Amino acid sequence: MNKVKCLIIGSGPAGYTAAIYASRANLQPVLIEGPQLGGQLTTTTEVENFPGYPDGVEPFTMMEDMRRQAERFGTQFVSGIVTKVDFSVSPKKVIVEDEQEYEADAVIIATGASAKYLGIESERTYRGRGVSACATCDGFFYRKKTVAVVGGGDTACEEANYLAGLCEKVYMIVRKPYLRASEIMQQRVLNNPKIEVLFEHNTIQLTGEGKVQGADLVYRKGEPDEAMKHIDIDGFFLAIGHHPNTDLFKDYVNRDAEGYIIVEGDSPRTNVPGVFAAGDCADPHYRQAIVAAGSGAKAAIEADKYIKSL
Repeated sequence: MNKVKCLIIGSGPAGYTAAIYASRANLQPVLIEGPQLGGQLTTTTEVENFPGYPDGVEPFTMMEDMRRQAERFGTQFVSGIVTKVDFSVSPKKVIVEDEQEYEADAVIIATGASAKYLGIESERTYRGRGVSACATCDGFFYRKKTVAVVGGGDTACEEANYLAGLCEKVYMIVRKPYLRASEIMQQRVLNNPKIEVLFEHNTIQLTGEGKVQGADLVYRKGEPDEAMKHIDIDGFFLAIGHHPNTDLFKDYVNRDAEGYIIVEGDSPRTNVPGVFAAGDCADPHYRQAIVAAGSGAKAAIEADKYIKSL
């Protein structure tokens, strides 16, 4: 049995920032890193909008910088996947890889969220080389170029409009014969001369030499008038939703209909005393590294207050 004051689950900007703050507060935190250091951030090619890196930075480099900073102040790192938790007791119990058991006075959940992908093979091939799940993160790299956005909901419409402010042309690839977005978002898309909506189209594969240069689509798949279509594009943006990585905690912490952890107001406090949530796992709106980092700092500050109150 390993007894710790503060245990952090997740190794993205939220988790590492929480570790920096917790270790400087002498909480001697243990951070469970999981299988993907850096989380979603590492699926992009370069980070240009995080303060302190005026020339941009590779996501892995930025995450390694954060990790080293946390390590400098005494954070202990454990590689592995959390397989079970028990938040009904105090201290909280966290089990890693069904073997290592930890008891923690406070737990910070920073497990992030995973973008939903179409599942086609070429999507994986070009991930980070033209395929993105965040227009706000990567749109800047496609200035005056042609891109495609997949999806027909509010998020897809928002991203298409955002990209239209940067790009020469934006295709919206919509599986259904209509947009699912709110009326005002639909009108913004349909009235934007830079956006062309391709209704009843599905992406078959992406093409290109070393990076995305085009997409093969099928119109009205399985219908008598089925037809193939190719579009030349420089970027391919997924906007079909995210899934927060919170299923492990569903028996203890309150979540919304999509699975995002519900926190108290603008604090990181969950419904379970001593359990805090930071980053994308509790943020269905912004999903930005800088926002996640800020919430990690708040979680560590609240964890420190909680531990001192015991």
